Amino acid sequence: MELTAKQTTDASRPDKHTARQNPAKKLLTTKNMVLMAMFGALSGVLMYFQFPVPFAPPFYQLDFCDVPVLIGSFALGPVAGMVIAGIKILINLVMTGTSTAGVGEFSNWVQACSLAVPAALIYKHHKSRNSAFLGMAAGVVIMVMVGCFTNAFVMLPVYAAAFHMPIEKLVAMGTAVNPGINSLTGFIMLAVLPFNLLKGTLVSLITALIYKRVSIIIKGRF
Repeated sequence: MELTAKQTTDASRPDKHTARQNPAKKLLTTKNMVLMAMFGALSGVLMYFQFPVPFAPPFYQLDFCDVPVLIGSFALGPVAGMVIAGIKILINLVMTGTSTAGVGEFSNWVQACSLAVPAALIYKHHKSRNSAFLGMAAGVVIMVMVGCFTNAFVMLPVYAAAFHMPIEKLVAMGTAVNPGINSLTGFIMLAVLPFNLLKGTLVSLITALIYKRVSIIIKGRF
């Protein structure tokens, strides 16, 4: 029995359900799981290298652990970025435990995701240099907004409750480094906001400088 031209074309055309790959299966390939583990481990190591900032209390420490998270999000997608950020936190908890009753670690994860996920979503739809910069700029803005909101209404109140201290004591720690901080609002505007803006900007700049080289290595070796 001979096939007509139309039948031949239809037979060679992949079925829609076959062509459409399950996103979960696409993410959880051996290669991607290895890369997520590597990025997460590197990010966890970078959490050890922290630096104080002059305008915030000592429990706000600047680090660059979100660089691998952002790179992984660009390379593998936003969900992978969330996983990498989670691996980073788990490694840090196993290695050093927590001194903030888990509040600092959860805040770190939220902040990392608020930067990486929007950036990766924008970059995913149009992979170009301009969209990468646009994504990182959007990520920094969202990171700052999320940081201000969560610190004011979740993180600082929970932290204060966990250590049985009035929130005014946390504000006083801010006042010690910046006399302009005399309320929770002042704490958010003069400590939390500039801290997240600084961190998000530096992480984005470092990512912009090294992502191309890292992506070439990923494609070449994996």
